[in-house]
This record gives sequence, structure tokens and C-alpha cells, in this order.
Amino acid sequence: MTEPVGYILGTKDATPLEFWVAVCDGKVLRLDDVVQVKTDRPDKKGVVNFYGVVDHVRTIHEGTQFDTDTFLVTTGSMPVNVSYAAHIQVTRIEPEEYLPPQPSDAVYLAEDENLRFALNFDGMEQRISAGLMRNGSPAYLNYEFIDGTKGAHVNISGISGVATKTSFALFLLHSIFNSAALGAKRANTKALIFNVKAEDLFFLDKANNKISEDARRTYQALDLPVQPFRDVRFCVAPKKNTQAVEPHLDQRSDHISAYLWGMREFCRDRLFRFLFAGDDLERGNMGFLAGIVEERLARLAADNDKHDLKMGFLPKASLEPDDEYGEEGKDKVETFRDLIEFIEYKLLEENDNKGDPKWLGRNAPATAEALTRRLWGIADEIGHLIRGDIPAEELQKYKLDPLAAEYQLTIADINKLGSKAQKFVVGVLLHRLFMEKEKRGQYPVIFIVLDELNKYAPKEGRSPIKDLLVEIAERGRSLGIILIGAQQTASEVERRVVGQAAVRVVGRLDSAEVERPEYNFLTGACRKRSLLLKSGSMFIHQPEVPSPLLVGFPFPAYATRWGEVQINVVEENILKSKVRRL
Repeated sequence: MTEPVGYILGTKDATPLEFWVAVCDGKVLRLDDVVQVKTDRPDKKGVVNFYGVVDHVRTIHEGTQFDTDTFLVTTGSMPVNVSYAAHIQVTRIEPEEYLPPQPSDAVYLAEDENLRFALNFDGMEQRISAGLMRNGSPAYLNYEFIDGTKGAHVNISGISGVATKTSFALFLLHSIFNSAALGAKRANTKALIFNVKAEDLFFLDKANNKISEDARRTYQALDLPVQPFRDVRFCVAPKKNTQAVEPHLDQRSDHISAYLWGMREFCRDRLFRFLFAGDDLERGNMGFLAGIVEERLARLAADNDKHDLKMGFLPKASLEPDDEYGEEGKDKVETFRDLIEFIEYKLLEENDNKGDPKWLGRNAPATAEALTRRLWGIADEIGHLIRGDIPAEELQKYKLDPLAAEYQLTIADINKLGSKAQKFVVGVLLHRLFMEKEKRGQYPVIFIVLDELNKYAPKEGRSPIKDLLVEIAERGRSLGIILIGAQQTASEVERRVVGQAAVRVVGRLDSAEVERPEYNFLTGACRKRSLLLKSGSMFIHQPEVPSPLLVGFPFPAYATRWGEVQINVVEENILKSKVRRL
């Protein structure tokens, strides 16, 4: 501490939780500045240190009565004093004695160790860089409130295209993967990112050629390397209307693999429910009938496993007249349309058009018709993702396993899929991951980055994927599944998903959205400022710091679009051609 920046104001209440500071002439206190105050106990038995963050500043003329007096002041006709004051929200008291500071106590800017002490950074044994504060000092997140040790999950809110939600999620992963907090667990920590916008995330393993020297200095201040992600696997959906399995991607062709599911696997693992989204399963007995069909398909898959069928499965009608499935139809289910025809046959056509009671249960034919109509409605959207004509050994090439040992980061592209196909892929991958983690235990920890949470876990209604996300939010901490979720409007997301996030991040918000109770962790000043935030600035709230912190994160060191890697690719191709000539 050198010179005081001000003194505690005597004309305003000073409490253990907040107080006002009269700023000295020639000194500056800004929003987000961190201050410290040392005050003597009234009984002279010790000293109490207060630390806090500036959340409001104001100036006024003292000695004026009317608005027009301002003009007299400017001409020098009326002598006045200017009062420059700042409001402080207390973040820490040491020792923890809730006494009020005294008027006229000197107030100093907190710097270096005092700054870290004021914001509880000193007590974070495992901390990761969260960005730079306005004073140029690094801000940190306690990793123990992210990985499940003390808390888990991160939620990011903000307007699309302005709040840079995905960019901050990537920066957070970059900070985690390159921090000392992981220790010996670094190699086994994984992440799965669902790419929902264009093909921007398919260059994360390439260096960004547009990074500036200022950004490099920011990385240095945050003690982070300027490098792309390593050990990345890129997975995309296959192209439609083709027998060959070809990845559907435009801007990149190397290191890309397609993903799909085999028909036997689809039925055996009970993935049928994820074909239905929104309130489909809440209408009438639709959910009950879908559960019966899912169970019957799983049993048939298990029976066929016992009989060691080589390709396809689920005979709609065998060639043998006495077979339980009748005399007509295909003997193998190889496509999704074949599966729908088989289900339609079992529910509506078999048994003299009364349906098989084992499949239909006590449901009315109208419910079965509604179920099959919905299946036919998504046939074109889903069909290329579920195949029964591919040998089991070949299917292993198309298995998307985010826990694979050789990859740290997996990008699953769902950008070119329809809405229901996107929900199917997200639901199935999270379901499989959840089941696998229940077997393996908490480690290795895997981070799930999912944007548009309001689409997958809406506030109203029920769906299998919403139930799964709620389960991950509530139980994922103990299983090592950490959700980094993002959405434009947290008010439209299931409360149990958003509320479980220990770390809340807010970028630019809409004026109506910011008044929702989901943002009560923001102070009044922060709510107003969230309407003005620029790209790259975020408010961060975490359990150990009572006040939200405004941080800025640097321009990515990894390429996030083709234009940022294009020069590097050209240079690489030129180098390869020179090598070939030599």
C-alpha cells in the first residue's frame, strides 16, 4: 500500500457488507477495482481488514440546489465542490468479525498478493485462468468447483453472435488442459464438443495465423501457451442417399471420420426413445407404447445375438411358413425404413390387422398409428444414421467414443442434421457416455460442451434427452461428467440444469432477459452493464467470490474458422512439394 485512494464516506451508512468511499483529488476509482481497508476495533483489541470490489461510482456537485445551477457553476458564478464517490461491495473480511469500518478510514487499491487475497484466489489450491480483469491482473476459477471435487458444471448465457459463448467455452477448455490443476490426470482428462454452427470448430488443431502480439502478451500474463488443441478427433454425420459411408463436410477432408449406429446396436442399447423429441411422448399413451416397442426391439436384438446372425437382424417374415412373423416380407432389417415397416407390421398388420398384443399391449390402434406416423416423419432425417447392412467389424470404425484413450478432445458435428436428428445424436451420445461412466467411475473426467441448452432441456415439457441432462446436472459430479452448457436465455432452460452449475458466466444479454430471476447472482450494476458488454468480455460468478467479476479473454491461439488457418495450410503444401522435389 502506498497512498490512499480515498476515505470511507461519513455521510453514508458503512456496514460490514458494503460502504462508500470518498475518492481523493487526483485519484481514480473505477468499476471492478478492488480495494482494501484496515480499521481498528472500537474496543482497541485488534484490527479488521476489509476487502471489496467497486460496483458503483458517481460524481455530484455539492452546494447546488437546482438543475440550472449547473450553468452558473460552469461560468464561475457559483462556487461548488465536486463529490467523487464509489460504492464498495465487500468480498472478504479478515479476521471474520462482522464489524462496520469507521468513517474516514483510509482506502487503498488492492494489488498483487492483496488483490489475490481480496478475491479469495489465494485459497484456491487448484486454480485455472479465467481471463484478465480490468486492472490487467489475472482472474482465476477454482477448478475444484468445476471438476466435481466441491461442485461442478459451468453455465454460459448471452446473445448469439455477441456474447461469444462458444469462444469462452473453448478458452476455458484450453485453460483447463494447460493448467497445473490437472496434475497427473492431465493425459486422461477428456472433452466432447457438439458443433452446432457451420464448420468453425474443425480447425482447433491448427494454429491461428491471425493472432496479434497483444493477444500473445495476454496469454503470457495468464501463464497459458499460445498453441492449438492437441489429440483432437473430428467426427461428422455421413452423407445421405449413398451406400458408402462418406463424411458430410465441406472445408476439410483429412483426419475426419463419420459416425453412425448399427441396427442391432440401436435396438439392443434401447435407443428407440431418443427418436422422439419435445412433447411427443407426453401425448396420450405414446410414451407407454414407445417403451413397449423399445423393450421388444431390445429382446429381439438379444435373441438374434444368441443365434449369431451375421448381418442385419429382426426378420419381418422368415421364408419358413411356420415362422412367427408370417410368410411375406423381408428376412432382414437393413435400413431405418425397414425397421419402421417392421414396427408398423407388428403394431397394425399382424394378427389380421389387429396387431401383435405383445407389441401393442392395451394401447388403441390410433396410438400405434400416431407412433408410426412420427417414425415415417423422421425417416429421411434419421435414416442415414442407423444402418443394418454394415458388418459388425466395420461398424467399429464409425463408433464415436469420447473416452477413447488416444484422443483428448472430440468434436461431434451435428450442424448439417435436422432438429430431431440433432437431438437424437446428442441424446444417444450422452446416454452411452452416462452408462459407460457408471461402470468406470469418476475418472477420467470428461467435459461436455453443449450450446442451445434451451433446445435440449427446455423449461416446459419432458423428453428423454431432457431427463438425461437433468440426471447429468444432478449426478454427473460423482461420475466425472461435467457439463459446460450455453444458451441465449437461461430463463428458458430447465431450472435443475442451470441451477446446478457452480460457475455462472454471462456475456451480452437482452434487456428483457436480464431481469429474469435466473440472473439474481448479478448485482444491479452488473445487470445494467451486461446490456453493453462487447465480445470477449464476460461476468463470472463462482461460489468463493461473492461479487461477479468482469474478465476479458484473449483472441484464440487455435484456428476457429478456415480463414484463420488457410495461410498455414498453403505454406504446409508448399513445403511438402519442395520435399517431394528433393
